[in-house]
This record gives sequence, structure tokens and C-alpha cells, in this order.
Amino acid sequence: MHIDIPEGKDAIEYVWGEMIPGIGAAAANFSLSVYAHTTLGLREFEAARLRIAQINGCAFCLDWRTERDGQRVEEGFADATAEWRTTGAFDERTRLAAEYAERYALDHHGLDEEFWTRMTAHYSQAEIVELSMSIGSWLAFGRLNHVLGLDTVCTLPSGRSPSGRRAAAP
Repeated sequence: MHIDIPEGKDAIEYVWGEMIPGIGAAAANFSLSVYAHTTLGLREFEAARLRIAQINGCAFCLDWRTERDGQRVEEGFADATAEWRTTGAFDERTRLAAEYAERYALDHHGLDEEFWTRMTAHYSQAEIVELSMSIGSWLAFGRLNHVLGLDTVCTLPSGRSPSGRRAAAP
């Protein structure tokens, strides 16, 4: 970890809440809003979120699985996300969500008319804006946690720590 955390303090709560309360609280509210107010389907949401986690290399984000109404994506979904171009596990909306996340993170200048034609054929404008804001949140905050080394000391809601670092998929 690259930030000193006082003994007995939760790293995330300390960095996001105590160190920079004016910024951290606003960032946390934005991050939580992405989950609380999404209208996107769970599979599209998780495909984009996991693709960003794979690119960022955030151990916490890679281990996290969003749950809605007691449902989570199936085992192996993260592997399918890494193989979004060729997997048979994704419908077109899910594949586009993973593609958009990857291109948003790695080649946002390359989002050409051909891509937008495909995107707007499957997503409404409101969904595109929502997905864009969600991806921006995951990209920024997952990267922030990884860069500062917080991702290896976060605790999942289950109480377990994330498994070690995994290599980002190409």
C-alpha cells in the first residue's frame, strides 16, 4: 500500500472519508449511485464493470460481483468478459457493453461511427449516458484504489479479502 493507514482504521473508509472528506464523500456517493440507480440489465452492467476491473487490475473489483434481487452473473462470467469478442455466452448488448468499456478505457479516440451505429441500435441514448458514467466511475475509482494499493486491503461485503492480484486481460 502506498498510503499510511493508522492502526485500526479501515483503509477505504480512512482514505475516502477521513483524509479528503469533501472529495471522498462526493466520490463515494457517485460510486454508490452507479449501483443504486442503474437501469441497465445485470449482465450488461457486469460485463462493463468487469472489463474495467480487468483493465485496471484492481483486485477488489475483480473479486466483486454485483448482486440484484439475489441474482449474480454465473460462474465463468469474468472469463467470458475477458473474451468478449469471441465468447458464445454474451448477447449483443452484453458484448457491446464489454467492448465499450474496453474502448472507453483504452481507445476513446477510436470510438468511430461504425461503433456508434452498433451501439445506438442496441442502447437508448439514456442507457448510453448511464453506461458512460458507470464506466467512468469504475475506471477512475478502481484505478485510484489500485494505484494507491487500497485494492489489496479492501474487504468484500462477505468479510473476506480479495484474492491476490490478477493480470489484466488483453
